[in-house]
Amino acid sequence: MGNTPEQAATGRVWLVTGANSGFGQAIAEAALAAGDTVVAAARRPETLEALAAAHPGRLVPVRLDVTDPARISAVVADTLGRYGRIDVLVNNAGRGLIGAVEEYTDRELRDLMELHFFGPAALTRAVLPHMRAQGSGAVVQMSSMGGRFSFPGVGAYSATKFALEGLSEALAQEVAGFGIKVLIVEPGAFRTGFAGGGALAQSTPIAAYEPVVGPVRSGLPDSDGKQPGDPAKAAAAILAALDAERTPLRLALGNDAVDAILGNLDGARRETEAWEAVGRGTDFPAGE
Repeated sequence: MGNTPEQAATGRVWLVTGANSGFGQAIAEAALAAGDTVVAAARRPETLEALAAAHPGRLVPVRLDVTDPARISAVVADTLGRYGRIDVLVNNAGRGLIGAVEEYTDRELRDLMELHFFGPAALTRAVLPHMRAQGSGAVVQMSSMGGRFSFPGVGAYSATKFALEGLSEALAQEVAGFGIKVLIVEPGAFRTGFAGGGALAQSTPIAAYEPVVGPVRSGLPDSDGKQPGDPAKAAAAILAALDAERTPLRLALGNDAVDAILGNLDGARRETEAWEAVGRGTDFPAGE
């Protein structure tokens, strides 16, 4: 099917999940502006009708719930059947969950991991054989500064992003020899609608955690529409990173993300050095 595409694509072919809002929409629009073709995946593709009408033949809305493995296979096969290739996969679909670790239910944890880890992993595995065959491609994993460190109230979200980043770090080394790039994007607070509407769920509170989790419960929704980050500038930065001769493995976006990640790295080094002697003292003596 991929050897006999129905139509020639303009520019690169992108497959973007969660393309109807936030970073997904900004990336789709940036790719279109660059002259590329976008297969825009969303659970409600009808929300992409206006964008598709503005770019006939170059933006194709498709229905996709990334927690549905059968649908993942179908969308990848349909895209290959239509265009013969997929040049860039952007795993962007996601949502938030606020709560203390003790508050989360198994269902909440498993559902979030399905959305942020197992879905992107399945999509990545689905496109890799074709990228390897064509000797090129890129996988963009939309993580978060919360994929590098965590703080009270966002343990579940960070856990899913930590898992995705660990998988992607290994993946990048595995596929580099095939001409495939892997880019992990770690945004801070951007005006994407993530903190408002239905994109941010909350666990059932336990009163004892109110002093430490309460400020996050109120602060994140209250920040909606006031975040410093510009999604269009983030999308431009992602395209620039992909086009660079040496694409970074991780790309922190936003002053808040850059500052917080650098601070976290500095703190981690200080702690490791403080306990270095203890850590080095746990081997058998040399020669034994």
